[in-house]
Amino acid sequence: MAATEEQFSLEGRPTAQLIADHLREQIVRGTIRPGQQINESLVASQLNTSRGPLREALQRLCQEGILIYRRNYGVFVLEIGPTDFREIYSARETIESTAARILLDGGPVQIRDAVEVLKEIVDGMAKHAVASNWEAIAGLDMQFHSSFVAAAGNSRLNRIYKALATESRMCVLNLEVSYPRMEVLVEEHQDLLELLEAGDREGLLAAIKRHMREAVTHLIATQQEQGRP
Repeated sequence: MAATEEQFSLEGRPTAQLIADHLREQIVRGTIRPGQQINESLVASQLNTSRGPLREALQRLCQEGILIYRRNYGVFVLEIGPTDFREIYSARETIESTAARILLDGGPVQIRDAVEVLKEIVDGMAKHAVASNWEAIAGLDMQFHSSFVAAAGNSRLNRIYKALATESRMCVLNLEVSYPRMEVLVEEHQDLLELLEAGDREGLLAAIKRHMREAVTHLIATQQEQGRP
């Protein structure tokens, strides 16, 4: 945490937003684990901040749904289970399918611009797969889907999707043990990219549905293998 303390000191503004961003990143990376209690005294000391902005940051993360406040006990990281997986990925499927329709109706220029952005992300995923860097692939996975939705140009759709991004990243990190090869996840994103580029509406919508539902299957299998309910 020394580097973090230095960063906060250098920035000179240990605001609630900075603290929330830091804690959110620690949670989605798995540094702070699901079910773990947030020790306010320890975090305040590590980040060289007072309790006021820290508590505001914790409140923000509770509003986002990734922290849970338990009366008389404190604040804990959300534990995500099968019901959560299904809800998160069902919502994502709906939003991404809508974004796909908007993109395909937007014409060749809008599709081309989206493809350029997404191709760069998939290329990055492929490089990290060779290096067996799952954390980097997990980050690019969500970057791909967020960029896909953003490319539709619907600000409200994009805002709704961002609310799911943190929970989704928490899920994606758990997929490492259930995907037989990292290349499989890269191939799934390459398939989505090619279907968009080809303007294949039926194929793209089917691929989005398959991609989301297979992720849920893998996530539930992972929890069962780990002996978690």
